[in-house]
Amino acid sequence: MNNGIKSNTAPAQNNIIEVRHLVKTYIMGDVEIHALRGIDLEIKRGEFVAIMGASGSGKSTFMNILGCLDVPTKGEYLLDGINVGTMNRDELAKLRNKKIGFVFQAFNLLPRTSSLENVELPLLYTTSVSSAERHKRAMEALDAVGLAERAGHFPNQLSGGQQQRVAIARSLVNDPVIIMADEPTGNLDTRTSIEVMEIFRKLNDRGITVVLVTHEHDIAQFATYNVVFRDGKINKAVAVQNRLDPQEELRKLPVVVEEEAT
Repeated sequence: MNNGIKSNTAPAQNNIIEVRHLVKTYIMGDVEIHALRGIDLEIKRGEFVAIMGASGSGKSTFMNILGCLDVPTKGEYLLDGINVGTMNRDELAKLRNKKIGFVFQAFNLLPRTSSLENVELPLLYTTSVSSAERHKRAMEALDAVGLAERAGHFPNQLSGGQQQRVAIARSLVNDPVIIMADEPTGNLDTRTSIEVMEIFRKLNDRGITVVLVTHEHDIAQFATYNVVFRDGKINKAVAVQNRLDPQEELRKLPVVVEEEAT
């Protein structure tokens, strides 16, 4: 079993993520919970990786560490060549904002804020970006996910799929090197899920590395690699055979008109 997603001839600098001997242990009273038990993994730039595993397998803990939202107990994590373990909380926050775009299952949009303003949010922490530039970049991100015409709409005026597309636009606005998505299709129907995967596929085709957590095997088939966790370890890391194409999968479904939220 190969626990690394790598080429034998690929130089180390081609890796966007390098994880070595990663361990995460939680202490709850007198009990130690071993969430991660020595993870070694490399992900190359431009890959599309689906992380899978049962509840309690360690995949969510691993994703939180990759996203710089948590720190390992032991081991080393390099993100785009930067040793994350040497950074303090403020430095981690700056790294997240610069390098990573997040997409969540629950969308995490501010309810009384327009689509445009939701997408602009990450740029509010970048003082060097003017309000005009912030507006321009947010509109470009909305256009990239096909929602420029919904810029003034609030979340309750959008369907679930449209809300997730706003969330994806928000993840793009800082021009990240990697997008991390946690169950991004978990609240969506089949057609909308495939449409969201089509957006991720297009972003990946542009060179953005995509790492997503999913429990849905069919969603994982849109990725280039699957990494399967079990009991805090990587059970297998394999290239996807017969990778699904979103457009082909959409053509197999009956045509429906997406309803607007009222």
